[in-house]
Amino acid sequence: MQLFYNPEISEETQELTFNKEESRHIVRVLRKKEGDILHITNGNGFLFSVEIVFANDKKCVSKVIDSQEIKNNRDYYLHVAIAPTKNIDRFEWFLEKATEIGIDEITPLLCKNSERKIIKHERLSKIVLSAMKQSLQYKLPKLNELTNFNDFINSDLEGQLFVAHCEDDIQKIGLKQLVKLQFKYTILIGPEGDFSNEEIEKSKEAGFAPISLGHTRLRTETAGVTSVQNISFLHQ
Repeated sequence: MQLFYNPEISEETQELTFNKEESRHIVRVLRKKEGDILHITNGNGFLFSVEIVFANDKKCVSKVIDSQEIKNNRDYYLHVAIAPTKNIDRFEWFLEKATEIGIDEITPLLCKNSERKIIKHERLSKIVLSAMKQSLQYKLPKLNELTNFNDFINSDLEGQLFVAHCEDDIQKIGLKQLVKLQFKYTILIGPEGDFSNEEIEKSKEAGFAPISLGHTRLRTETAGVTSVQNISFLHQ
């Protein structure tokens, strides 16, 4: 099944007109015609089936024939706040894989040791969207704007809070030993130069528990994916 995305479609929608770019893709690339069925999500957990009634590569029109709310097969909420890598390709890889595995919210963090201080939010949002469609999920993860570390840890956060870092002098506990199942989690992942000692202390003061993601030192994007996978594995 190929999944399309349209944030405007809802249970009240009866007819849907695709924009010029989508119409061209549907009619010329996919060679869809009148009577063919397409599947669309609005990113809010709904799946819609629409029938093409006018197949034109500049204006493709469809009618909604079915809609259903797809329950989230994950019984937890995962928010990862992670510093973007200097090589943006590696951060994009994290976004793609985290979305495929299952994540609800991502906040790019600006830390003291961050080597990347600017991101292109629109481009990163497209990567998250593409990964959602490719993995046939119906809930689009929330991608926040680049946020200062201090602002983030002092914001209103709920659930269990964890910080993963590489500092050997600070006691850390394995993630699986601390996780309460079917809960809400926020995990901090630092930049390639790791969190500063001051940031680690501030996170602890804000209620974040220091955690270990294994016995080896991981790249930022690997630590991010590992944390997402660990949470997913613990709920299987």
